[in-house]
Amino acid sequence: MSPTLVRHQLPNTGPVHDDGPAAPTGTRARDWAEIQERMLVPLYEAAYDRLGIGPGTRLLGLGCGSGLALLLAAARGAQVSGVDADERRLELARERLTPDGMPEVTRLVSGGLADAAPKGAAFTVITAFHPVGCGGGAQELAAALTAATALAERGSAVVLGGWGPVERCAAAGVLRVAQRLAAPAPAFGAGWRPAGRDDLEELAERTGLRPDGSGRVACPFGYADMASAVRGMLSTGLFDGALEVAGPRQVEKELVEALHPYQRGDGTLWMANVFRYLIARTR
Repeated sequence: MSPTLVRHQLPNTGPVHDDGPAAPTGTRARDWAEIQERMLVPLYEAAYDRLGIGPGTRLLGLGCGSGLALLLAAARGAQVSGVDADERRLELARERLTPDGMPEVTRLVSGGLADAAPKGAAFTVITAFHPVGCGGGAQELAAALTAATALAERGSAVVLGGWGPVERCAAAGVLRVAQRLAAPAPAFGAGWRPAGRDDLEELAERTGLRPDGSGRVACPFGYADMASAVRGMLSTGLFDGALEVAGPRQVEKELVEALHPYQRGDGTLWMANVFRYLIARTR
């Protein structure tokens, strides 16, 4: 897979649909792929640079979404596999990673991890870039990591991603809208909470991993206009509880208000954020 293919498949930041921000799940999956997912490219690249991802790497992406992180690893020569519970995002990943005429080096599944394992070989790298503490899935992620490490070589790298300190994440103020509006109905979950200082280390310890370094990466969120920003933020899934409780109109209104301070004179929006990653090793 060539670097040219990667450049051509990186999404643009403009709006891509005419329907409202509270769009169907399938539409929001495409909004994620075409608007929001690219914001985390610096995180992916920093981890890949540090680990020297390239030919000979057999990489498993947990929560691989629409596959941009896998695409970047494949462009470096890695053999990639991915697992995600969202079939709509996974279908977009298949479109990106398995075009006609390309060699079959990619396994993308929504089911069990064993189906994603490369034939006759163990994984050498596992990634879980979805920020720990978002979406209320910490226990599920711990279980997935435990299962995934059983398919990896001893000493393999496991990359865990998370938000940086709240004071260095402009998006935190916007995401608090989701937390506040979802609060009256805890069953839906707030979807987001401020990152704890040791979230990643605690997850590594819980899953029997050995920490082996960490880093911080600037991941600014940039949007072409307010409509793109609203669609991008809603595509994260972190506002789902708020949508259920408060309804689309109220969520959109408060989201626009929270985003307004980050809008520039030319209509674009820019929010400076810092993300954190931990590299751990299987035992």
